[in-house]
Amino acid sequence: MTVPVAAGYSRTQIALHWAVAALVAVQYLFNDAIAEAWSAHVQGKAYGFDPLVPAHVAGGVLILALVLWRIALRATRGVPPLPESEHPALHLLAQVTHLAFYGVLIALSVSGALAWFADVRLAAGAHTVLKVVLLALIALHVLAVIFHQSVLKTGVMQRMVRPGT
Repeated sequence: MTVPVAAGYSRTQIALHWAVAALVAVQYLFNDAIAEAWSAHVQGKAYGFDPLVPAHVAGGVLILALVLWRIALRATRGVPPLPESEHPALHLLAQVTHLAFYGVLIALSVSGALAWFADVRLAAGAHTVLKVVLLALIALHVLAVIFHQSVLKTGVMQRMVRPGT
């Protein structure tokens, strides 16, 4: 599938990027309640209501919806081209990393839903592994931004701050 080329990201694409980033951060910061509820469930123990549990579930559903929206926009509107001055290997790494982000975010939402709503223990295990994979992708993404800004000086960060035409 070829992605159309756009002059820059739209306001909507930028807003979706930062909304997903913020929601992912919240999911990590406030996941203790759902982890405790799941642990109690697996052990057959009762667990009292905690509003952070449905908030985590709702956050996962919202992330899934926003990621699917991002993918639809990417497919229809396009994305800006990667800097021409970069080595083709960096272009490939960028493409693979973005695909991995979308795949992992979707898989996290689906595995979390399968674990929580269908009691699929294998999905719960996959969810735990995928959380670590997502953290690694986030670290790689942040390091890539720093590398682009300070070493390559390509200004790619501006693409996620200022909308293109």
